[in-house]
Amino acid sequence: MATRRSGGRKPLVAERRYPKKSARPKTRKSKRRPPARKRTRRSGNFVTRIFGRLFRWLARLVWRLVSRLGLVTAILLGGAVIYVQSTLPPMTDLLDGRTRGSVTMLDRYGEVFAWRGEQFGGQISADTVAPVLKHAVIATEDKRFYRHPGLDPRGIASAIRINLSEGRGPLSGHGGSTITQQTAKLLCLGVSYDPKLWKTEAEYEADCRRTTLWRKAKEAVFALAMELEYTKDEILTIYLNRAYLGAGARGFEAAAQRYFGKSANQVNTAEAAMLAGLLKAPTTYAPTNNLQRSRDRANLVIGLMQAQGYLAATDAAVARAAPAELSEAAEARAGGYFADWVMGAGPDFLTRDTTEDVVIRTTFDPDLQVAAEAALKEIFETKVKDGSKAEAAILVMSADGAVRAMVGGRNTAVGGFNRATMALRQTGSAFKPFVYAAALDLGFTPNATVVDEPITLNVPGSGPYSPENYDHKFRGRVTLAEALQHSLNVPAVRVADSVGLENVRRVASDFGIESDLAAGPALALGASESTLIEMTGAYAGILNGGRSVTPYGLVELRLQGENTSLMDQSGGMGERVISERAAQSLTYMMHRVVEAGTGQRAKLPGRQAAGKTGTTSAARDAWFVGFTADYVTGIWMGYDDNTPLRGVTGGGLPAEIWHETMVRVHEGLPPRPLPMLVPQEPQGPVPDRRAPRQQRAPDNAAERVLRDVLGTLLGGNR
Repeated sequence: MATRRSGGRKPLVAERRYPKKSARPKTRKSKRRPPARKRTRRSGNFVTRIFGRLFRWLARLVWRLVSRLGLVTAILLGGAVIYVQSTLPPMTDLLDGRTRGSVTMLDRYGEVFAWRGEQFGGQISADTVAPVLKHAVIATEDKRFYRHPGLDPRGIASAIRINLSEGRGPLSGHGGSTITQQTAKLLCLGVSYDPKLWKTEAEYEADCRRTTLWRKAKEAVFALAMELEYTKDEILTIYLNRAYLGAGARGFEAAAQRYFGKSANQVNTAEAAMLAGLLKAPTTYAPTNNLQRSRDRANLVIGLMQAQGYLAATDAAVARAAPAELSEAAEARAGGYFADWVMGAGPDFLTRDTTEDVVIRTTFDPDLQVAAEAALKEIFETKVKDGSKAEAAILVMSADGAVRAMVGGRNTAVGGFNRATMALRQTGSAFKPFVYAAALDLGFTPNATVVDEPITLNVPGSGPYSPENYDHKFRGRVTLAEALQHSLNVPAVRVADSVGLENVRRVASDFGIESDLAAGPALALGASESTLIEMTGAYAGILNGGRSVTPYGLVELRLQGENTSLMDQSGGMGERVISERAAQSLTYMMHRVVEAGTGQRAKLPGRQAAGKTGTTSAARDAWFVGFTADYVTGIWMGYDDNTPLRGVTGGGLPAEIWHETMVRVHEGLPPRPLPMLVPQEPQGPVPDRRAPRQQRAPDNAAERVLRDVLGTLLGGNR
């Protein structure tokens, strides 16, 4: 079929999607300039701008200098730290920080009762020590110990703020030191003791504790070096072993043994808190000095442990309710006067100045020591006026000279001046037994007689000497036993003159009275001086049958850990001084003194005792020395400045102290008789060398023999 073309119909074509570009003529695209920047008016004038630029330049300059200086300082500090680190020895070489050795004393039963020197109980570690002790130390000294690098800026800033607020210098008082810094100080920053640089160890230790800016800077370097070289627990281990904790204890192991008699690995919470509390001031807070003050400090430590999460509230309450108790040895104040005396018994290089750890076995009896101290306290609390400054000393020994107890003064907690061994005092009538010992050794008996009547002796260089009795009375003819029983002066002078003063001096000296003895007749009345230990030792010679005695306390000295003895007993019984018969007769006479004479206040219930009173002129010294079959005890009483005692004689308070001591000393001991010889027959008078021959007619042949012997031996003595 033919299609028909039609001119009026449009072809079927789609419209353009996009319109045709405009047919307008192309025009040149003009470049539009950005709008002109609006000019702002500069503030300030020319001078201000110059100073501003200068300030910015100076700031940049200062920053460059500070940054470079800081970089140089950091490099130098790092080099110093690395150098110090390279010099640090192995940790195990730093645990024993003592410059001296220690002395451990054992009593007669082998138990420790005293320490001297610097005690090191043995190595402990932060891993093995009781956890409560480790926590107590960290809570008290450095609560951020495991988080800082050896220095604690927060702690230092806080310490400076506290010091300034309390009116001190920034470095005075609180130090803000970390445990690491304290350990560095304990190590003296690596400087060892050199006797060529320091005269004494005290000067060396004072230099180690010195606080200056330069010293603090060196301490910081050393602390950082330690942090690089050792672990935290190794640093803490060094600290636990080297810290000084009072009473000669170096390290927590020694302190735990010293105060509680146990290892630092075994302490409980209350004991750990007390030990950690000592770090602030070891001497001040030492429980042996003031137990209550130490407990109060421990309570503060317990509070810190609780606040830092180391203790639950219930555990803290239990620790406060059951405070730490001292061991028996610590409670006994470490031997006091006796221990100090024994330290002088051996050579200094093994005692006072020892560099080794030494063990000394002694004669000390802790029970007798307690008895003596209790007796002294009892008398002074009940019989002496409050506020009295009078002093007293007690010494207890066995018949062979073994010292069992020693009280050197009323202050029994510490040593110091030992009146039992150091005080030279006139002996008074306590010397008279040696006068009668000389006579008895020549053959006289206690029943021999002597005339108690006025006498005047011409003393060359001094003139006439006329002794009187204490009561200014005379009793005519008396026996030697009666003369000693009532402590008559005139008979003692007559007997001494008859047997010879040189003979009396020899007997006293041989019995152990080493002090200078008077040359004149006043010797018989105790004008010479002696110490309590000499007098007690001399009386021990009477008890043991007439042999001399050297008082001793040291039985054996050896190095710790070794069995070989370096020293053995240095004392005991020596040569015979008077015959056994004379000693037993003298014991009888001294027994009469206690039974019916001037020493009756010393009488012991159900037990025989013998002794002698002594009172010096103006009552400056009062004595009572006596013995039973078991022990010899000496008592001295007086003032250190020689002030006269008021209303006190040897038969008074000293005899009462002796009685109280011996009652306690003999608790549990069965009574034993004294070794004494009771005279059976009367004996004639002691020859008086100053009487005319016809007045000295002997009563029997023995008297004539004795007279001839005395004439031969002593005829030239004056």
